[in-house]
Amino acid sequence: MYLKDAQIGRTYIVEEISLPFQMERRLEALGMTRQTPISVLNRKGKGILIIKLRGTRFALGYNITKNIQVKEGEPNA
Repeated sequence: MYLKDAQIGRTYIVEEISLPFQMERRLEALGMTRQTPISVLNRKGKGILIIKLRGTRFALGYNITKNIQVKEGEPNA
């Protein structure tokens, strides 16, 4: 599934990031790498998510969330 389809309150594990090189490297610099757990905190419209990644909140737009593949992870991870 893609991050854009994630549900609020759930934890997911990043499987694959399919973005342009520089954007992908920027997310990696912020800590979003493969096998990283992320928690979905809120949803603001179509595909725009507020996530918690390594203890920091981020807002990601639809053009980013539609290109990040995730799988369901452990609760409260």
